[in-house]
Amino acid sequence: MSSPQNRDDKDAKERFSRKMSIQEYELIHRDKEDENCLRKYRRQCMQDMHQKLSFGPRYGFVYELETGEQFLETIEKEQKITTIVVHIYEDGIKGCDALNSSFTCLAAEYPMVKFCKIKASNTGAGDRFSSDVLPTLLVYKGGELISNFISVTEQFTEEFFAGDVESFLNQYGLLPEREIHALDQTNMEEDTE
Repeated sequence: MSSPQNRDDKDAKERFSRKMSIQEYELIHRDKEDENCLRKYRRQCMQDMHQKLSFGPRYGFVYELETGEQFLETIEKEQKITTIVVHIYEDGIKGCDALNSSFTCLAAEYPMVKFCKIKASNTGAGDRFSSDVLPTLLVYKGGELISNFISVTEQFTEEFFAGDVESFLNQYGLLPEREIHALDQTNMEEDTE
């Protein structure tokens, strides 16, 4: 026979064990909440740091320049740290439409680069830009021409895409490092856990 003392001790031990498992559960649950908070804090810190390191203006789309004066103003008045890539084109010239489409994609991928396009006939020097030399790319930084590529599509295959243009510009060191988009994708995956 068990004594009432032993039964009370046994009941107390069971209650204590049950309490401990509830406490452990709460502790584990709190740890997961702490991990989520820490993950969110890290993400915010990374975004803040990335934003601070990505100083300078941000563009993200292709600017259509209408006149030669607007073209000159864009080159001369932009910040010295900004790279400006200008596509000189005409409608109906082979490769011009594909290059314009490529610029749209690249502008989204490189928002710190100012991508512009202007019709050769609107430059004020249309006689210099015959169909033989189009499409032409001009790259400026700090108001200075740092690269020019005449009949640039000769560097590509018949069908080319934004990745081909990006590789070409990177080959000459004309594009900065690409923005970190993988950070956002990783964070979205972590949030679903």
